[in-house]
Amino acid sequence: MAETDEIKNTDAKTGSARPGSPPQLPHIDISEKGRDADGSATSLNRRLFMQFMALEGEGGIEELVALSQKENPQWVLYQDFNDPRGAGVLVFCEDPAYVSEVIHPLLNSSVGKNWKVRPEFTMVGRTYSIGYESDLEEVLINRPVTKICDPELPWSVWYPVRRSGLFERQSREEQRKMLLEHGGIGHAYGKAGYATDIRLAGHGLNKDDNDFIVGLLGKELFPLSALVQHMRRTRQTSEFIERMGPFFVGKTIWQPQPELGR
Repeated sequence: MAETDEIKNTDAKTGSARPGSPPQLPHIDISEKGRDADGSATSLNRRLFMQFMALEGEGGIEELVALSQKENPQWVLYQDFNDPRGAGVLVFCEDPAYVSEVIHPLLNSSVGKNWKVRPEFTMVGRTYSIGYESDLEEVLINRPVTKICDPELPWSVWYPVRRSGLFERQSREEQRKMLLEHGGIGHAYGKAGYATDIRLAGHGLNKDDNDFIVGLLGKELFPLSALVQHMRRTRQTSEFIERMGPFFVGKTIWQPQPELGR
């Protein structure tokens, strides 16, 4: 809009919009927000994208391991616990073009063509801040990569979540209580050394319109199942989760030496 148009639509004395004029557009800031040690607001316009794909093939999974070792892609390779011919790859990158420019050609290579993507398991998400984090780069970029590439956390459960719109109609205080209850259980499992999690925002990125992508990682599989069971008792899950799953259960068989920023 030209400056003269802005002047015409704004009252010279009050600075407010004149009656009948188009509403002023809100200021849009898409950066992630945090707080430093003294409470001052901080921001960072960076985030990590993760895409999970389940694969099924006729060949042995060793050929995917060999492909990973040769090309060193930014993915974690899993053996599918529920399918003897199955595998899973979790791609991570800051630039989502990495998926189409690097990962897709790999999966269309002579080796990759032996493996078919199972679209019902495909899920995409991005890291996000809540607003109180003091080190945004650590929370958004470094920590998630460290978790998924940790050889001490070989077991993983990945699944999408869609929350009911009724949750957004609850008061901020009620939402806060439910999130604290939910988060407290996860924190307790983490403090006990049973599990850690990765939570990604999936808005507008998935064919099923999922709100979140959740990854549970641990040294053993049973605590991850127990955590899901424990979470079912919370008010948020029992009353406001519209859909969860499908669940992919896998054990890591190859991890990269991550190069952040790709």
